[in-house]
Amino acid sequence: MARRGPKIVGRRPTRHNQQQEGPQLDVRVIKSSKVSKTHKGGKTMSWSMLVVVGDNKGRIGIGMGKARGIPDAIRKGEEAARKEMFDVPMIGNTIPHEVRATVGAATVVLKPASPGSGVKAGSAVRQCLEAAGVHDVIAKCLGSRNPLNLTHATVKAFENLTQPEEIASRRGKDVNELVPWLAKVRKAETDNA
Repeated sequence: MARRGPKIVGRRPTRHNQQQEGPQLDVRVIKSSKVSKTHKGGKTMSWSMLVVVGDNKGRIGIGMGKARGIPDAIRKGEEAARKEMFDVPMIGNTIPHEVRATVGAATVVLKPASPGSGVKAGSAVRQCLEAAGVHDVIAKCLGSRNPLNLTHATVKAFENLTQPEEIASRRGKDVNELVPWLAKVRKAETDNA
């Protein structure tokens, strides 16, 4: 009988154990669904995950992942969300102005709040706001409470935001005339950076 080599003990290195390149991102699973597909031989079960990825500094992206196993579905959703990341316009820790967005039957209303107010939101909207790094905001969900539609509505609201400087240049006015307190906030931002 041939002798075998020494037994290898321990776990094999996986992709999750290795250090990832680039900035560390905040990955949150908003909704997980067990789905099945019926074949001739029976049903095949798999998982569908809605994932939001943010850097807590004004960048966010969402993605869907579907796989037989939960970790693979989360990884696929995270990869899709990383590709879709975009910048959210912010003033300090809040949004520049009130915004409203509708996707399907879900409507999300976001309003800026004074410093120290915190995130007044629930469910999927809170996850998106925290991942983006918005710390002072008031949010209201109208209509459907479907997490998928609420997440897409929140992202659509982020995309509809514009900086005060951009609006002032479009209107041909001085930004301090439109938003008198903005200079003080921008100075505080540069001092903290």
